[in-house]
Amino acid sequence: MESSRRNYQNSAFVNDDGRSTASTVEISATSSVPRDNTTDPEARKSPEERATWGKGIEFLMSCIAMSVGLGNVWRFPFTALDNGGGAFLIPYLIVLFLIGKPIYYLEMVIGQFSSRGSVKVFDLCPAMKGVGAGQAFQVFMLSTYYAALVAIIGRYFIESFRNPLPWATCLAEWGPNCINSAPDASDWLRVDGGDQRLQNYTIKSETERVITSSEWYFVKEVLHELPNIEDGIGLPNWELVLGLFLAWACVFFIIRRGVKSSGKASYFLAIFPYIVMGVLLVRAVTLPGSIDGIYYFIRPQWGKILDPKVWYAAVTQCFYSLSVCFGNIIMYASFNKFGHNVHRDAVIVTSLDTVTSLLAGFTIFGILGHLAHEIGTDDIGTVVKGGAGLAFISYPDAIAKFKSLPQIFSVLFFLMLFVLGIGSNIAMTSCSVTAIRDRFPNFKQWQCSLLIAVVSFMIGLLYITPGGQYMLTLVDFFGASMIALVLGIAELYTVGWIYGTDRLCKDIEFMLGRKVGLYWRLCWSIITPLIMTTILVYFYATYEPLTYNNVIYPSWAYSIGWMITAFGILQLPIWMIVAIIRDPGKTVGAKIRGAFTPKKNWGPMDPLLREQYHKEIENDLTPRRGQGVWAAIKQNIFG
Repeated sequence: MESSRRNYQNSAFVNDDGRSTASTVEISATSSVPRDNTTDPEARKSPEERATWGKGIEFLMSCIAMSVGLGNVWRFPFTALDNGGGAFLIPYLIVLFLIGKPIYYLEMVIGQFSSRGSVKVFDLCPAMKGVGAGQAFQVFMLSTYYAALVAIIGRYFIESFRNPLPWATCLAEWGPNCINSAPDASDWLRVDGGDQRLQNYTIKSETERVITSSEWYFVKEVLHELPNIEDGIGLPNWELVLGLFLAWACVFFIIRRGVKSSGKASYFLAIFPYIVMGVLLVRAVTLPGSIDGIYYFIRPQWGKILDPKVWYAAVTQCFYSLSVCFGNIIMYASFNKFGHNVHRDAVIVTSLDTVTSLLAGFTIFGILGHLAHEIGTDDIGTVVKGGAGLAFISYPDAIAKFKSLPQIFSVLFFLMLFVLGIGSNIAMTSCSVTAIRDRFPNFKQWQCSLLIAVVSFMIGLLYITPGGQYMLTLVDFFGASMIALVLGIAELYTVGWIYGTDRLCKDIEFMLGRKVGLYWRLCWSIITPLIMTTILVYFYATYEPLTYNNVIYPSWAYSIGWMITAFGILQLPIWMIVAIIRDPGKTVGAKIRGAFTPKKNWGPMDPLLREQYHKEIENDLTPRRGQGVWAAIKQNIFG
């Protein structure tokens, strides 16, 4: 007679092909949803059916669209250049291996295992819910100014259809120190071999800096930038207001139905930029002088490899390029089917992110190498302007110098940037929507999406004023860099030591049916949090007051910045106190212990699967208790 135990199976934990996964467990045929007498109201809620990706490939494509973004195209090449060229790749790959991949996989695991968003996932340790709340605030701030960058990109995309390109030549009101980005015939001279090269146009006098028409166009025509913001930031530029509205309209229409709509859009958002990048790469490497530019990009400067600043740059580039510790990865993974192979996806995305950065570097420096060849200089560094000006000054300046059809390259380039920006912003906005809907499930997807889009649009108007770049730089530094490191470290210690690396590995084995290797255990418990902590100490030890274009901010601006940072970081103690107060324990000690213990309903979303998980995890943990501190540490690291 067949056993009374049977395989329990439902759509929440089947693989993408519809078959049960290796993690499908046997449940008693007479099992029922466990009765929980806890006083925690959230624990007594019966879970609603959670949306899932239509296909596993949609999750992968969405992660690619999120992680492969603007940072790969304009930040990575010049971060590498400023930090040792080809030598920078060594610390970057080490950091990717020890920080990027482990955190990416960790966040995918806890999101998929619990089917909870970036805030509610900290039911694994209620006292640390402030990590998720702070990250939700942080990612909301990021999305507001990211859309403003997309608005500027949209303006350049539209202008790219004009002939000649509007930034190619100087206007009279820009003054005598302006030189054309697209030279006319009088600017060329004949050199040996019959080639034409530009005359040296970078210096007119020793005291006056010559500015290209592309830079004047960005500052005067697009931004209408103020020399400082002592007297305020001014009113929004109406053309950029239209671009900002278009950016948020795109985001809203893509996420209005959740992963059902964003998953379908992910195919285009993830694949299209690679098509454009491929076209630009092929064209770049066929331009005269492009090989010199590529060699300049990858040429190792070995003297910098031991410089702490280079390693700090590698960590921050990896951190922001992959979007780890922002909550986006947890949110996307929470819509996966239980048992989806996130290990494979984490390896694919992190590897593809690095390959994309290198391809972007080859493309950009191929173009700049050609530009240096045209100018007649061997120093490619002289034709480069970094920062935000890289996308809106250096690239347009280089494109304007193309002798044939510069409009085609300009349209393709800015269309690629627009798609990359929208793809990343979809993830950030979806993270905010999921955080709200996890707390208020009756709030419909489209209503929440519309609310966030409208509020973000209103905030985004700050960044498209004449003082907008001052505010964007301020929010990026105090609302992203300052908060991200602190909350990221708190997340790592929470999962690695409070929840426990050993328990996390048992969760993975339960979900995926695979053992976790020593590499992952060492990274999650020791290596990754230690490196991140060192970076945080270095960050504050080398802190210097923020400036924009060498202009010091007024006192009120620094006050706003520190208030933003404080609001994000103070989520940690605030929610810790709330969790301790809410815990049903009878004594203060019991309340504290309860606040640092996973909630009763922590685990897989399916009630029957969660019941089986609780039985198994209880059996695994019970023999380990009471063996002393060192035994517990060894168990947590090595299993």
